[in-house]
Amino acid sequence: MLAACSGGDEATGTDAPATPLIYEIAGPDGAVRGWLFGTIHVLPDGTRWRTSAIERAIEEAGMLMVEIADLEDRAGIAATFGELAATPDLPPLSQRIVPGLRSELSTLMDEAGISERDTTRIETWAAALMLARVQADGSAANGVDRAVIADFAGRDVRELEGARAQLAIFDRLTEEDQRDLLREVVAGTAEIGADPAALRRAWLAGDEAALVEAATSGILADPGLREALLAERNRAWLGPVVTELESGARPLVAVGAAHVVGPEGLVGLIEAEGYRVRRLR
Repeated sequence: MLAACSGGDEATGTDAPATPLIYEIAGPDGAVRGWLFGTIHVLPDGTRWRTSAIERAIEEAGMLMVEIADLEDRAGIAATFGELAATPDLPPLSQRIVPGLRSELSTLMDEAGISERDTTRIETWAAALMLARVQADGSAANGVDRAVIADFAGRDVRELEGARAQLAIFDRLTEEDQRDLLREVVAGTAEIGADPAALRRAWLAGDEAALVEAATSGILADPGLREALLAERNRAWLGPVVTELESGARPLVAVGAAHVVGPEGLVGLIEAEGYRVRRLR
């Protein structure tokens, strides 16, 4: 295991130590049944996020539950993305967004290396994700979920969703919702949910209020997108999580922080099942 880092981080722009959200889950008898860790999937190089509480949970957990277990299968994930994203004879992407955002769209497409002709075979949701990567504040190679999976080498790692199921959620969105997704990616806003650097700072600080705001702003301000991309998935994950809590497996559940907080988050859903969920500092 890597040692927990206790100092500040130049990448955070602050001298404050990182305190990401990590929770202990206990049963009605007070016995610890597992842990819940709100992760972030993209970080800049050199970001220090490990704390003693996170390290203890990794050491003491009997298994790991994550959104996608085989993140290193990049070729397989890319093939699945290509399969789901491709549809022939679509209108050019510029015709799928309001005229006022076409200049911003063109700039992002140039940065992503996507031509207008390319987009006639790329579904709207897929184009939105491709453009979102250009705006990312760091690299998925530094993602916390990827690091934690590596920490569990030799132990049981189970996925709550898998790459195909996760991408299929986007593929099932109505065209209207897909265009809303594209609009939010291209437009951006001052809200934290649309500002990757602000979201990273909030995640590192374990700022629950700011992360709740992120789960209701930007892309997730749209009720249809929030239900499909956040709330519905949380409800689907609850059953498998509770099964492992009850089994005595002592799972560490490590999923994106937006899935953890707020009235639709896993903290509240797990508490409603009769468990005590306590943040570890």
